[in-house]
Amino acid sequence: MPLSEGLTIVGCLIISKVVESLSQRHWFFDVRRSGMRMRSPLMVAVYQKQLKLSSLGRRRHSAGEIVNYIAVDAYRMGKFPWWLHSTWSYALQLFLAIGVLFWVVGLGALPGLIPLLICGLLNVPFAKALQKCQSQFMIAQDERLRATSEILNSMKIIKLHSWEEKFKNVVDSLREREFKWLSDSQFKKVYGTLMYWMSPTIISSVVFLGCILFKSVPLNASTIFTVLVSLRSMGEPVRMIPEALSMMIQVKVSFDRLNVFLLDDELKDDKVRKLPSQNSHKSLRIERCNFSWYPDQSTDPTLRDVNLEAQREQKVAVCGPVGAGKSSLLYAILGEMPKISGTVDVFGTIAYVSQTAWIQSGTVRDNILYGRPMDKNKYENAIKACALDKDIDSFDHGDLTEIGERGLNMSGGQKQRIQLARAVYSDTDIYLLDDPFSAVDAHTGATLFHECIMATLAKKIVILVMEVGHVTQSGSYESLLTAGTAFEQLVHAHRDTVTTLGRSNNQSQGESEKGDIVWPEELQACYLTTINSEGDISVKGVPGVQLTEEEEKGIGDVGLKPIRDYFLVSKGTLLLILGIMAQSGFIGFQAVSTYWLALGIQMPNITNGMLIGVYTAISTFSAVFVYLRSFSTAHMGLKASKAFISGFNDAIFKAPMLFFDSTPAGRILIRASSDLSILDFDVPFSMIFIVSAGIELLTTIGIMASVTWQVLIVGILAMVAANYVQGYYLATARELIRINGTTKAPVMNYALETSLGVVTIRAFKMADRFFHNYLKLVDTDARLLFHSNATMEWLILRTEALQNLTLFMAAFLLIYSPRVMLLQSNPCLNFMVLIGVYLEQIFSISAGLIGLLLSYALSITGTQIFGTRWYCNLSNYIISVERIKQFMMILPEPPAIVEDKRPPYSWPNKGRIELYSLKIKYRSNAPLVLKGITCTFKEGTRVGVVGRTGSGKTTLISALFHLVEPTSGKILIDGLDICSTGLKDLRMKLSIIPQEPTLFRGSIRTNLDPLGLYSDYVIWRALEKCQLKATVSNLPNLLDSSVSDEGENWSVGQRQLFCLGRVLLKRNRILVLDEATASIDSSTDAILQRIIRQEFAECTVITVAHRVPTVIDSDMVMVLSYGKLVEYEQPSKLLDTNSYFSKLVAEYWSSCKKN
Repeated sequence: MPLSEGLTIVGCLIISKVVESLSQRHWFFDVRRSGMRMRSPLMVAVYQKQLKLSSLGRRRHSAGEIVNYIAVDAYRMGKFPWWLHSTWSYALQLFLAIGVLFWVVGLGALPGLIPLLICGLLNVPFAKALQKCQSQFMIAQDERLRATSEILNSMKIIKLHSWEEKFKNVVDSLREREFKWLSDSQFKKVYGTLMYWMSPTIISSVVFLGCILFKSVPLNASTIFTVLVSLRSMGEPVRMIPEALSMMIQVKVSFDRLNVFLLDDELKDDKVRKLPSQNSHKSLRIERCNFSWYPDQSTDPTLRDVNLEAQREQKVAVCGPVGAGKSSLLYAILGEMPKISGTVDVFGTIAYVSQTAWIQSGTVRDNILYGRPMDKNKYENAIKACALDKDIDSFDHGDLTEIGERGLNMSGGQKQRIQLARAVYSDTDIYLLDDPFSAVDAHTGATLFHECIMATLAKKIVILVMEVGHVTQSGSYESLLTAGTAFEQLVHAHRDTVTTLGRSNNQSQGESEKGDIVWPEELQACYLTTINSEGDISVKGVPGVQLTEEEEKGIGDVGLKPIRDYFLVSKGTLLLILGIMAQSGFIGFQAVSTYWLALGIQMPNITNGMLIGVYTAISTFSAVFVYLRSFSTAHMGLKASKAFISGFNDAIFKAPMLFFDSTPAGRILIRASSDLSILDFDVPFSMIFIVSAGIELLTTIGIMASVTWQVLIVGILAMVAANYVQGYYLATARELIRINGTTKAPVMNYALETSLGVVTIRAFKMADRFFHNYLKLVDTDARLLFHSNATMEWLILRTEALQNLTLFMAAFLLIYSPRVMLLQSNPCLNFMVLIGVYLEQIFSISAGLIGLLLSYALSITGTQIFGTRWYCNLSNYIISVERIKQFMMILPEPPAIVEDKRPPYSWPNKGRIELYSLKIKYRSNAPLVLKGITCTFKEGTRVGVVGRTGSGKTTLISALFHLVEPTSGKILIDGLDICSTGLKDLRMKLSIIPQEPTLFRGSIRTNLDPLGLYSDYVIWRALEKCQLKATVSNLPNLLDSSVSDEGENWSVGQRQLFCLGRVLLKRNRILVLDEATASIDSSTDAILQRIIRQEFAECTVITVAHRVPTVIDSDMVMVLSYGKLVEYEQPSKLLDTNSYFSKLVAEYWSSCKKN
């Protein structure tokens, strides 16, 4: 053979390999970049849709589901281009291999198409079954994440009532349903893998039989190993097509889910006509309007025959009892509530202050500015008008103090004043205020009204919405009062509440017509007056320490620790060993079958039938090992998923309250969604693919060494170099993925926060600003993914170059060896025969073994690349294991039950509470919040707890429920130290009505009695006592009537009465009112107080003080200041002296003197 011809062949080989390597790397990189360009817009589209979603749409898609659309579905769609192009390219590779077969063996390849066609047809029902599993899995995952999101947002209430076990069981049962579909999906993949791995064996056997039958080519070493090399080139398509189809099915499911969401009902702009303010002296006009939350249903409108007109500079108030439709009217003005008939005209811009404060994570300043440029004078005026100046001065970081998620480190009053300041700073034409003054003390309330409403907003229209579902009356205060109708009764109801102050402490108030007050000037301040209803988690701490902790991420090379953790937690080591043994068996028997062909072809006494028969038998038997490998891998993955989610849920439900105070819910949800999804689907199969590639590589080297050891020299050097490059890459890639893990959580947090405050965002016309902020977060997240993909292709390009170097060196050595003649005219086999003849002449190796060597040698680069890629993928995926494991290691709160220290069943039978030198701090590096409090709450007494912001009131209540661990000192209830008993035994014996009433998605029954302890009769009695029986009786499903996410389909006042119903059912000896009436009107407050006096006359009642009647009515008053006990005495005695308490009451009376 001429040297020039040899060099030409090698040159063509080098060019083809370089072009293949560069083009494939750019292809892989570009399709991943396309995926990123698809994923990011989809995330943004989901977020943008959330900003436009109507009230009906929001009921259909909870905040948790929307996070899932972003965290799981959009991410999965981002993988679509890669899998799409992989699918057709693998299919093309498959057809090209078939083409080569026909070229080499002619008609003999024809029978091989029959099993190929059968395998293809079998794939159709298999794909449909897999798609059904994926769809059902995603639906189940949505339900679990919806429940998880709701639980995380209400964790404090769950802990106070000791409902952790109940709600954990809810999440576990939802995960069980999810796990059922996950199992079905994974085990179906096992059968798919078996089918695909058997197909090359069956096809090759049928092709060999075709060669014998059609006699198209002689069945010699050249034919056999050309067929095997062609079929081996089918190896990667065969291995990856089932994976690609599985991913395409998952993508289709995600696509359908996103499609349903993106096409859902949007808020219609034509419901409310927005007109420029300069066109009219009017600011607001509603004519003959009917509004309904359920416009598609044939139910009565929620608001009927509404007529309202407001002029500029007017201060308008609308009144009504709990559940009358007061907040609904505000929603109607905002355009949030579907309009059935009539017209709504709004002239100018709107600012909205919701009844339940919506605060963003960020600083106080960020929440007030709300994206507007800083105008120092206007900003300072807003702060002063909203009485925030003293609060901000008391914060270590001033107005740069970080507010926790949903404002968790701010009191109810502070949150309301911050959002009021946001409204004032926005400087709009119309102000819609939904009862924002209920959560502030008397002095602050008076300041807010006079400084904010009457002075700062003097030239604005202010609507304070507070009667039945249709407008029964409208007019000035005086005209309505003299009309002698429902309004007069409402005013008298309020006056009755106020005049109770002059009566004896224990005198109960008569029931009156319930309602909010439309304030005349002489009653304005009186309604506002409360004694510091603000909570008190002190934001004072170590300078420089903010509340929300930076997300923890691993640093540097943690080695095999996450992988070791994966197997230790899942106890799946035996299954991994079984998988490795099965894979070794499979590759071993595959090697034996090809060895048999190499040796058998040389034996004259072995017929073609026997040669093919034994080969088919051995290869088919190897498929049993493939099945075992896939089965053990699926089982290992499912076992790990079960163990990790179980440990994760246990850790979350047992975590102390401080963990939830300093950890955004989005951070937890990321681990419960996308990280767990990676654990479910990606980690186990990544591991077995690496093992497969490793065993295949060792087998290939072994076979090559068994034929000729000289080839190994360059190969081993190339592998050592590749290993070094891989180590160099991993140091960077690992950190990129870790950082990417921390950039993902803010994306989800922002979406979650937006979902909860979307009404406020739309009211302020801030949707565009939020949208652009979200774009920045998505870009930051995408940037990390982009660099991560680029570094992976960098690695693979260098690994390929090193492996190709081995091949090029071998080729050059052959060319410069003794000249050999070509024995085949087929150019497809020229290079193989060239090397074969060379080896046969130099090393005296048989043609069969040469064919065996070449069939394995040509696949070594592909195998190494496959192994490297999956190793890189696993290095990225294992970060999810590391992140979930972080949360599994949270230090738990004390045990729910301490068996040897369980209190008697009747405990506490008296209700006596004793505090001894009680000191509490929230963190080891933080100052004391309670500084050595000693006092006794006698059994059966009513104790009012009073104090300014940061005084330690709520901390005291938290200590009583053992939500925080005392630094020193102790709390005794009926002589029993609460720190020595289990948390469940303690909390089940205490009752609390919280400041922010919390309801859960479900029914009225499950909200009143989550543990299912009480009969319907007892529940109805409780509803009757808390004035809700009539409302519930009118509902078609009675106790099984639905409660939507966070109780949104019930008013705040009704939610508070449901919370009262819960404590009426428990009937414990100790009841705590943690500013329970801060968010409800005075008449509802009167109902609540009257019921508590009647039903809990024998109990110890501790009230964190808000409205004055509650405090005056107490047997004892406890006054706290900066964590110290200032006064603890009967209110009558404190009023007779120049006490701290008497000063607070004096503020109240001075505000009410006009009345």
